[in-house]
Amino acid sequence: MSEQISITDAKPTTDTPSVMDEANEGAAGPSAESVGADVAASGTGSNVKQTAVLVGTVFKEVLQVVMPAILLALAIHIFLAQATVVYGQSMQPNLQPAERLVIEKVSYYFDEPQRNDIVVLDIPQMSDLLIKRVVGLPGESVEIRRGTVLIDGQAIDQSFIYPPGGGTYGPITLGMDSYFVMGDNRNNSNDSRIFGPVGRSTIAGKAWLCYWPLNRFTFFD
Repeated sequence: MSEQISITDAKPTTDTPSVMDEANEGAAGPSAESVGADVAASGTGSNVKQTAVLVGTVFKEVLQVVMPAILLALAIHIFLAQATVVYGQSMQPNLQPAERLVIEKVSYYFDEPQRNDIVVLDIPQMSDLLIKRVVGLPGESVEIRRGTVLIDGQAIDQSFIYPPGGGTYGPITLGMDSYFVMGDNRNNSNDSRIFGPVGRSTIAGKAWLCYWPLNRFTFFD
């Protein structure tokens, strides 16, 4: 008896992974890490853009609202009215130190200063503004005799002055563009008795309102 041996072809198996499979897997799409990085970069760019838009909007609002308000306030200050503070004692008892006033400028665009107006003076050779009362008008003769003010030889009402005073001055005749101004505190005032009459151009405006302190709130005639 002979023994038969059947030989069968067998295909060897291997656990080695396919290089082609890895390549195909890589080609199938980006990794989770790269996707996350792209999303983060996109989000940062969006935030920068939103910030730029916000800054632009705020800047536009400033130009549209704040700047016109500043220009309006500046125009009012230059042409219409301004706030000022009383310094010194030259206008006592009617104005007290540290009182705050509104000086209006509109009236003098259409009319001339009148006697007894309380005016603010901007005299070029003086560093500070002065506040005084108009006493003499253009073309008038002004004289002071022992504290009594005479205009064209006639005493004028100065009953609001306390204490009375003023010494002796003049007489002088004012030019056609000159005003004689004095402080209400005649014994303690730097005014036309010292620096002479003032020109019309030096009168910046007249007192309209005392708004502070509140217990001194007053409209001036």
